[in-house]
Amino acid sequence: MNESLWAEELLAKIDEKYRHVAARSADKIPYTTGKAGRFDDWSSPDKICWWTNGFWGGLLWQLYHRSGDEAYKAAALVIEEKLDENLMRADGMDHDSGFKWLLTSGANYQLTKSEASKNRLLLAANNLAGRFNLKAGLIRAWNDPGDGSNAGLAIIDCMMNLPLLYLASDLTKDPRFTQIAVCHAGRAKDAFVRKDGSVNHIVTFDPASGAVTGSLGGQGMQEGSCWSRGLSWAVYGFTLSYLHTKMKPFLDTACRAADYALAHIPESGLLPVDYAQDPALDWEDDCAGAITACGLLDLSKVCEGEKAGSCRAAAMKLLIALADKRLSLDPDTDYLLSHCSAAYHEERHNYPIVYADYYFVEALMKLADKELFLW
Repeated sequence: MNESLWAEELLAKIDEKYRHVAARSADKIPYTTGKAGRFDDWSSPDKICWWTNGFWGGLLWQLYHRSGDEAYKAAALVIEEKLDENLMRADGMDHDSGFKWLLTSGANYQLTKSEASKNRLLLAANNLAGRFNLKAGLIRAWNDPGDGSNAGLAIIDCMMNLPLLYLASDLTKDPRFTQIAVCHAGRAKDAFVRKDGSVNHIVTFDPASGAVTGSLGGQGMQEGSCWSRGLSWAVYGFTLSYLHTKMKPFLDTACRAADYALAHIPESGLLPVDYAQDPALDWEDDCAGAITACGLLDLSKVCEGEKAGSCRAAAMKLLIALADKRLSLDPDTDYLLSHCSAAYHEERHNYPIVYADYYFVEALMKLADKELFLW
């Protein structure tokens, strides 16, 4: 198979579909779709701070970068401006600032050098840096009502937000942002990634002393199991920290997590919500498959020998499975991938979620050598 040609042919079909979708969804910030397959809208004041609200903008920027279609850019700019409401709300700023502003303001700044976008990036980066717990060496996760109940929680997802801090150091020539990112990644490789390469979703720590006190199952099946999307954040996140710093422990950690993924990807290429779940369950997470594929593709470029080939082959297995079995190119549906799950213990499984579509397109852009690198 010519992987680049395969990816480009798929991207052309996605572009044809999304010209229709972008036109009818230009004022939306979607999370999932309704029964008719059309995007919902999370831009209302009660939803504007949701962690996924940058992914549709990022997807639009990727498509704009590929095609030059101004309609994609115009829709992405609307999302970036809507997110200003989140940027000005202290209770809505959290550990997921990279997901929101790297994919919107980061893309805009990279392509247009917008000073307004640069300002948004630095506001978000300063807020993220302010969440760093000096004693623990970790960036705390969720907010709380002001009672400190979440002050001792960190999650593996945050590895994907660290590139916002690396970028802030590049923009300001101030190393403190990178120092915080490196410290968090260094602590996370020991606190989150187990010896076999599987991962904890949530790590608990004493916010006063910084001592790690345990782990929680979080969005996975249970404590000690391996939530598939959590593993994908580790594979991709530690690879990104290695790309930004060239620090070998981060590469070694990414490889360890990748080894676990390679050993547990089902023959079908479709990932379960948790690698330890009952095989009789049909709960899947296309998000985890697309994110893992992105991480493995980038990891294959910095590994040597057989490891590089194994990572790329596994990424292709995941992407081909998604393309053949879970992809909708129907212009009347707004989503691409159909079988996602936000968490193991939620009642709903196997439905579209916007970040699966973003990472699927990002992976195809990597294969076609046309990616707008936003991390």
